[in-house]
Amino acid sequence: MNSLEIKDLTKFYPGFMLDHINLTLPSGCIMGLVGENGAGKSTTIKLVLNMLRKDEGTVTIFGRDSSDHIELIKEDIGVVMDEVGLPECLTVRQVGEVMKRTFKNWQEEEYSALIGKMSLPDGKQFKDFSRGMKMKLGIAVALSHKAKLLLLDEPTSGLDPVVRDEVVTMLNEFTRDENHSVLISSHIVSDLEKLCDYITFLHKGKLLLCEEKDRLLAKYGLLHCTMEQLRNLPPDAVLYKKENPYGTEALVLRDAVPDYGSVSPVSIEELFVFLAKEAV
Repeated sequence: MNSLEIKDLTKFYPGFMLDHINLTLPSGCIMGLVGENGAGKSTTIKLVLNMLRKDEGTVTIFGRDSSDHIELIKEDIGVVMDEVGLPECLTVRQVGEVMKRTFKNWQEEEYSALIGKMSLPDGKQFKDFSRGMKMKLGIAVALSHKAKLLLLDEPTSGLDPVVRDEVVTMLNEFTRDENHSVLISSHIVSDLEKLCDYITFLHKGKLLLCEEKDRLLAKYGLLHCTMEQLRNLPPDAVLYKKENPYGTEALVLRDAVPDYGSVSPVSIEELFVFLAKEAV
């Protein structure tokens, strides 16, 4: 069973439209949502959680329509939004006490272990936390009630590189269980490249592509050449080109370039930048 299926998901705003988004997240996998500010990443996650009312489309979580069953499946979902919504007067220990009465499957020992691993102070109130500390506490809560699906909106924002790496490791460990899955949005594309099995590109509310990361990296490449060499390639081989005083850099389909060895690997971040520019 897939953890999450989104079909024709649409939301209208003045001047913006999340335009018939389709994606499927298989169990045991991590999917990264990539996009510039305002691309629709947070809107997508909020629609999945029924925090916003969708205008068209369906969202299915563990085979159930989220519009009808979100209360029944909330135990199976761990959520961290870009603003962690916890009462500001509570300490870390008090947050644990609240969550113990909120989730049937709350794991107090797991929560305590994560708090220690993230070096969060027990007696400090949430309002006095830095943004990074707030995000770490949100992640600890999400991982401590036996959730099967994590929905994470910019969870590594505000974290230093060492802690970001720890979070990436925890999420990888989480999905070692084939029943666990993660949908994560981030501006830090390098984190997603290390972490994700699937990459979804959103640009101005439109889905540019949704595909397995390894297939993307095998399918696309960067070609550094002259304009004359570029003109000799099949027209459908070149997706986007950028000229500079030293030559031309082009995003190409690897299999369509005769001299395969001349194509360099492309990173997920480079791929998104090229595809976004091509969409413009």
